[in-house]
Amino acid sequence: MASKTPGSDIWELALRSHQLWESLAEHIHDQGLNSQELLGWKKTGSLLIGKTVEESALLERRVKQFSEAGVEAEFLSSRELLLKEPALSVDKESGAALLPNDCQLDAHRTVAFVEEGNRQFASRGRYAEFYHDPVIALLRSGKNGEAKAVLTAKSTFYCKKAVVVASGCWTGSLMRDLNIRVDVPVKPRKGHLLVLENFNPVRLNHGLMEVGYVSHQQIMQHSSVSAAGLSNDEEMLSISMTATTDTMGNLVLGSSRQFVGFNTEADASIIDNIWKRAQEFFPELREMSLAEIGKNRKVRIGLRPFMPDGKPVIGSVPGLSNVFLASGHEGSGLTLALGTAEMVADMVMQNQGKVDSAPFAVEGRCCR
Repeated sequence: MASKTPGSDIWELALRSHQLWESLAEHIHDQGLNSQELLGWKKTGSLLIGKTVEESALLERRVKQFSEAGVEAEFLSSRELLLKEPALSVDKESGAALLPNDCQLDAHRTVAFVEEGNRQFASRGRYAEFYHDPVIALLRSGKNGEAKAVLTAKSTFYCKKAVVVASGCWTGSLMRDLNIRVDVPVKPRKGHLLVLENFNPVRLNHGLMEVGYVSHQQIMQHSSVSAAGLSNDEEMLSISMTATTDTMGNLVLGSSRQFVGFNTEADASIIDNIWKRAQEFFPELREMSLAEIGKNRKVRIGLRPFMPDGKPVIGSVPGLSNVFLASGHEGSGLTLALGTAEMVADMVMQNQGKVDSAPFAVEGRCCR
């Protein structure tokens, strides 16, 4: 929750998702299983770090916001911050916002867990997976304007209830390919993470973010957008310090943001800049170079599905009442996943939603 803003459009969805992730972890524990092993689940808490008087004052205001919104938060002085995270470089102007109930997940392990759970329904005819079988058309009913089937290169799948399009950065192009008259302005926003495997020199107790990480998100959401969908400022590379020690003992450092289309090649200069930014926060890293770490480092690259207004698009497609979109979560896809799944399921089943879905509606934001 540390990177979310109370009162924003995604706040309630983030809160609900947080509750659902905690419930899942508790359910796994109640079954006698280990959520840390299965999900990479760890209740670390989050620290938003400020290095200047101005940033510390901003964090004090954010702590007040969190508290008023019912989320436990505490402002830490420089001395208190150093006690919480001895590996940090801290001076007298430093401060932090601590959210002790924030948690972390491992994306790969969590996806594997969900997939394995789904496969248990296959024998009952309720679940199936189809890979390397691209969608080529949506067959429609002439009577009521609904989709009646999805046509792939190899098969035709008839739908009884709904079709959900959740294809991340590719959602816009897929909708065009299917000749659905909705323009989803989702764009790929490339990110790099640097992973130092089993890294003992720096062990962190929390998930850390510099305050600029959050400020940048807010600026992006309120910036003017050009006809191409990007302002000049948005086209620039942005790097903010994020860091955590995962359940495997790896130090995970980030993060970058840039618009370079669907390019997923590693950029050595960006990795070098992530490393240099991390060195400003962790003195122990200043004594070593990336070359020394050698084979014990990995780079993760992903394309975040970016929406210009900073909100995911979740809801039914105008003119196709049984076709639903769920895309545009950018860097919060895992965080918001369960709340989004619940929201879509409630829409399909026409249940009363737990969270207001109006801010995420397709209509008014996606049109052609």
